[in-house]
Amino acid sequence: MDDSSIEAKALQGAPFFAGLSPVDIGGILKVGRPVSFEPGQAMVEQGEAGDGMYIVVSGTAEVDVGGRFHKLSTGDFFGEMALFTTGRRMATVKAVEPVHALKIPADGFQSFLLEHPTVALSMLGAIVDRLREVEQRIDAWMAS
Repeated sequence: MDDSSIEAKALQGAPFFAGLSPVDIGGILKVGRPVSFEPGQAMVEQGEAGDGMYIVVSGTAEVDVGGRFHKLSTGDFFGEMALFTTGRRMATVKAVEPVHALKIPADGFQSFLLEHPTVALSMLGAIVDRLREVEQRIDAWMAS
């Protein structure tokens, strides 16, 4: 399996892009670029300017949000808010083992969405689901 088919599979497996056509997945792959990180290396750091999202193609990473940690593995994604709005990163994400990821830069992705509005509509549902997930985590943290 070549790198582009591995990346396509990771995209299709991510809830954020679930249900998109192969043509749309291919378009996103053209916007994205592969990146790699060694164990312990920061993929993004809290406070940095957000400039795109990442999808883990292989490996494991750890998200640190104010001392609360959770793992990311193949198909997981983070940084999606940076695709739509400027702002600072709210978490640090570090590779736990070698990580290969697809970085989707905000500027290229916004241009892609303007040409593919059905992708934008599909993603709105995933964004709402993601916000609910974050809200549930916050509620659980507050209860503990």
